[in-house]
Amino acid sequence: MRFCVLFFRTYGLSSMTTLTINEIFHSIQGESTHAGRPCVFVRLAFCNLRCTWCDTTYAFDEGERMPVDVIIERVRSYGCPLVEITGGEPLAQPEVHGLMQRLCDEGFEVLLETGGSIDIAPVDARVKRIVDLKCPGSGMEHRNLLTNIAHLRSDDEVKFVVSDRADFDWAAAMIHTHKLECRCTVLMSPVFGRLEPVDLAGWILTSGLPVRMQLQLHKHIWEPATRGV
Repeated sequence: MRFCVLFFRTYGLSSMTTLTINEIFHSIQGESTHAGRPCVFVRLAFCNLRCTWCDTTYAFDEGERMPVDVIIERVRSYGCPLVEITGGEPLAQPEVHGLMQRLCDEGFEVLLETGGSIDIAPVDARVKRIVDLKCPGSGMEHRNLLTNIAHLRSDDEVKFVVSDRADFDWAAAMIHTHKLECRCTVLMSPVFGRLEPVDLAGWILTSGLPVRMQLQLHKHIWEPATRGV
């Protein structure tokens, strides 16, 4: 009996487990190689980073405790097979591992978007991880946990959010140094409202970097400040 209790506590599988949730909503996936697909987003509260260009500062401290069973029931209610766990920083709440495991067990395709400062090794192998490597312009470059690079798999993705030419050159150096394109898809996006997409596109074309440029599609469908989309 004691073993069972410890197992549930370690992996967050108890029916009593709760997470602090900022919002759960159904929308069009705006980023990654899954852009354009209907997706259910589970946004966890709290973040251990403070990026200068963050567009979800409301998730820093807004949220309510919600049992995992209730979260999963909310996700099921949308009838959508794709789920993204995001934040905030979802890995800041260790119980999220149990939630992701449960969702995978139920047959959902699960994406995890993480800021890259917390170890991704414990994440369920069925989860597709989108890891943000913080450029200098974010103010959080020093928080990158570079040991995460060794854990990347071919179905994971690495993302660079670029605010200026210095960020772009830094990202290019990281890609070459760590041969990121040999590990997984590499994404690059401009900071919305700070860097013109045409400039980033030009730099990518000139450099020949093996990356996929992306825009935040949801900010072009709805007003950029709209929440729950």
